[in-house]
Parts: sequence; structure tokens; C-alpha cells
Amino acid sequence: MGIVDDDIARVRDNTDIVQIISSYTQLKRVGRRFSGLCPFHTEKSPSFSVNSEQGVYYCFGCQAKGDAITFVREQEQLDFVGAVEFLAGKAGVTLNYTDKHEGEDRKRRSRLNDLLGEAVDWYHHRLMTSPDAGAARSYLRQRGYDGDIVKAYRIGWAPDGWDHLAKSLKTSDDDWVDSGLGRLNNRGGRYDFFRGRVLFPIFDAQERAMGFGGRILPGSDDPAKYRNSADSSVYSKSRVLYGLNWAKTAVVEADEVIVCEGYTDVIGFAQANVPRAVATCGTALTEDHVKLLSRFARRVVLAFDADSAGQNAAARFYEWEKKHSLDVAVADLPDGVDPGDLARSDPERLALAVSQAKPFLGFRVERALTAGDMSTAEGRARTADAALAMVAEHPDTLVRDQYAMEIASQCRLEPNLVRRLLAEGPRPVDARARRERAVVRPRRRREGPELEAMKLAVQRGEEMNQFIVTELFSDDMYAMAHHLLGQYDSIHELIADAEPDLADLIQQLAVEESPNEPEDVAAQLWASYLQRRIDDCQRRSRHSVGSEELRELNDDLIWFREQLEQVRDPERRATAVPSLLGWLRPPSGEPS
Repeated sequence: MGIVDDDIARVRDNTDIVQIISSYTQLKRVGRRFSGLCPFHTEKSPSFSVNSEQGVYYCFGCQAKGDAITFVREQEQLDFVGAVEFLAGKAGVTLNYTDKHEGEDRKRRSRLNDLLGEAVDWYHHRLMTSPDAGAARSYLRQRGYDGDIVKAYRIGWAPDGWDHLAKSLKTSDDDWVDSGLGRLNNRGGRYDFFRGRVLFPIFDAQERAMGFGGRILPGSDDPAKYRNSADSSVYSKSRVLYGLNWAKTAVVEADEVIVCEGYTDVIGFAQANVPRAVATCGTALTEDHVKLLSRFARRVVLAFDADSAGQNAAARFYEWEKKHSLDVAVADLPDGVDPGDLARSDPERLALAVSQAKPFLGFRVERALTAGDMSTAEGRARTADAALAMVAEHPDTLVRDQYAMEIASQCRLEPNLVRRLLAEGPRPVDARARRERAVVRPRRRREGPELEAMKLAVQRGEEMNQFIVTELFSDDMYAMAHHLLGQYDSIHELIADAEPDLADLIQQLAVEESPNEPEDVAAQLWASYLQRRIDDCQRRSRHSVGSEELRELNDDLIWFREQLEQVRDPERRATAVPSLLGWLRPPSGEPS
């Protein structure tokens, strides 16, 4: 499978190689040739030469050579077909494929990318100009994002309505759904996937729009703070990295890429003059991510909670290091501080965190040694046990031995004894040592109906879930836990896949007895949710500027109060709750 040879020849013939290369390095005409600094290595005197007539280049410094296709493959880290498609788009050449289905699939993906690009423009224009985006603009300014930042990252606003985008974009129903921009309701009408959120558009390395990450505004009663595009033929969260399109040049130059968790973290690194950060999109780092990054850099610096990652993914990190010839390090970030926040408060400290990044195993061992009790012989022994258990996971004998010597030195132990213990494997440790080794700190749980509802959802899911839905939870962790419970056949599978803090929460909920009945807890949960809606209506009424809007808010306020009275009445809640379920989530989760 591939592109027809005649089309490849047409791409070469119609590509201005000087124009292509000039977007990466400045070229000057020297006689019949063009010369400039080589984009493949650092140099002070030009040694890179381009023959525009023959369409080829050569560097007398590093011996890089080839044609326009070769150049694009190297600079954009594309395969041959991808490079030809890249150049064909710029040269206006329509491609034909040796496999009909491959050609159709590529055309379809291109069409969806174009549609998503239109959505990026629409959402961005809405943020910049629409009155209903005022709160979103204020929020972004509070985060330190001025107009230049908003424009550079094409940040947008999805208005809080069912079909604003659906009415604005012209496309087929199939493309509307396949692009992930929206869905169809029971009557075949279109509605938007994103509503009432600040949107961060996600592009691939070639600047093609793929999807969005959306964040609610502070004060919203939506339980899901973040919402990403669903997986589609053009978007897969296990393969997508936010910000790679902007960071790739700096990544290649530094031979280093920083991986963080959030869109605002990526922007924060750039604001701190460290423009080589990317972020996973609502998922843990996967091998597909690592494989993609290995095409751009040999060093990966983790700028997220690597403690929890270490507990569950150490073996994978070591495997990836070996398989993809990578070095994995951990940024020296202050505890409990997100990169995006640190970029605003202390950008120099954020840059220093990257420059002082430690090897992945070194980071984990240092944490174990620092957390241990070194004041007594027993404490030093337990600390050594905890650190050695981490060292034992590494596949390289020489690396293990180096860390064993460090542990022996800091714990005041005989080196050969530590070597022998490491060779024998991890020893059983008592509960106190396990607590000292644990890196994930227990999360303070919010007491009340949400906690009781989650206990029952875990232990008596079928009974509890006939009365409640995820939207009722205001606590992000509870909302996420309840949502994921419906995605797995058993809590064992969920615990195995979940992040450490969420897995720990599910395990606790599974063993804590609740003396309450599902109907009673559900009524309390609904009452709490309705009270939040009432509070929101009252707040919005105080700031209302139009009589029509005020009238609608008053109508809503009356209705919510009536529903609250019903769910609090034991005799009426049996009919009130099913009615509310139908109102909050119509059949199939679609708007009525």
C-alpha cells in the first residue's frame, strides 16, 4: 500500500524546495545555489547548500542530504507517505493510492481534520468576541493568559447551549459524529459535545486539528472539571500529546521533551521560557506516546506526580528506556505544586526543576531515603528495605549495583551486605515499613451524602444506580469514580487500571460498611444537588441584566424548590426521583 509513483514525481516537480527549507532556516542566494545555517546541527558558519533546480540539499558540516521529501521526513519526523502528503497539501497535488481503501480512509481523515479546524476557528472567535464568553475571558486573564497567549494557543469557548456549533458548521451527520464535535438525538437532531467550557484545541505534530480538551469555569455545578474529545478515527488519547506541534522544534534542538499532565502546564512551561513541554490528554503515559516522543528526543523528563507513576509503572518505564533508547528523568518540582501555577509564581524555579531533573530510579530512591527514619538502626534498616525494593525493579545489573552502594552509604550499612540483600530479592516488610514506602498520600474525603452514595454504588451498584447519575456529584474524585464504575465489569479491573489515588478510594469504599438504604441516600444526594442549583439561580439573579433572563431564572428557581420539597418528602420522592432522572439525563443521555 502507498502512493502512486506518478503522484510522487508530481509532488517533487511541484515543490519549491527553497520555500520549504526557508521555513526552517534562513537561506541566501549565492550564485545559482542557496546557502544557510544547517537545520540539522548547530553551526556558526553556513555549510548548508540547496540546489533549487535539482531540488536537493547537502550539508558540508554534518553530511545531511536529500530532497524535499527527505527534508520533511527528518524535520517533521514523518514516514515517507506522511511526508509526501505534507508536501502535496502545500503544492496543491491530489494524491492517488495503490490501495483504494487506504486512499478513501486518508481522504476521510483529512476531511475530518478540516472540519475540526473550522471548529477551532469558530470556538476561538467566540471566545474573543462573544458577550457570553465574558466570564471565560476573565478566568483566562486571572490565569495570566493575555490576548497573545489565547491567540497563540487558539484557545476557545464553547457556549452553554445544546447546538450553537451544530447550527454554525455545515457538514454531514456522519462527519459531525465521527469528528467528535457532537452527537445526534433521538429525532436525528444534532447537539454539541462541548458546552460551557474553555477549550484547548489539540493538534498533531503537523498542525492538523484532532480534538479538544475542555475545562469548566470555576463555580460550575458540572461534576466533570475536564472533558476531552472522545476517541475517533482522527483522535486517540493514548497516542495524542497536547502541544507537540508547538514544542517539536525546541524538543529536537534540546534532544529533550518534558511530559506533564495538563494543557495549562504546557503553556506555563512556555511562559517560563522552557518551550519543549507536551501533555497527555486525560490518560496515563502510554507506549504509543513514548514511541512518538522517541522520534524527536532521547531524553524524557516527567513533570507530574512521578511518585504515583513509580508505584505502578516503573517496570514499563525501564522497558521503554531500553526498547526506545531513551533516558527517563523526573523534574525536581516542589511538592504539591502544578507546573502551570509555578510558572506564574516562580518561573525561574520551574526552569530549574527541569535542568536539575533526576534519573527516574534516582528520584524514587532519593524519595525513599528522605522519607525514612535515619535516627535509629531499625529505621535505617526499614529505609534500606524500601529503597532496595525499588532498585530491584531495574533490569540493569550495573545500575542496580550503583544504587545499592548509595543506599549502603546513606543508611550506614556494609556494602556487601546490601549487595547480597539486593541479590536475594525484596524481604517481607512490616506494615510500618509499607507505610513509609508508600508515596501516594491518603486523600481527605468529603463526608456526607456523596460519600455514602459512593459506598453504596461500589457495594450495591445495581440497587443504587437506579436512583442516581454521575452529574449529582460535586466532588471531582467521586464523580470520576462513579463514572468509571459503569465502564468496568468488576471493581477489580477498575482498581487495576485506575490511578493510585482513585484505586485507593475504590478499595476503601468497597470495605466500609454503610448502614443506609439506597433510596434514603439517593434522596439526600438529589437534595444536595437541587440546593446547588437553587444557589446558582439566586447568584445569577443578583447579576442578571435583562428582564427576560431574570424571568427565566425565577421560573427555574420555583421549579427547583418544588423538586427539593418532593425529594425531601418520603411519600413523594418515589415518583420525584424517576422524574428528575428523566429530566437530568433523557434516554440515551441525549437532550429531549
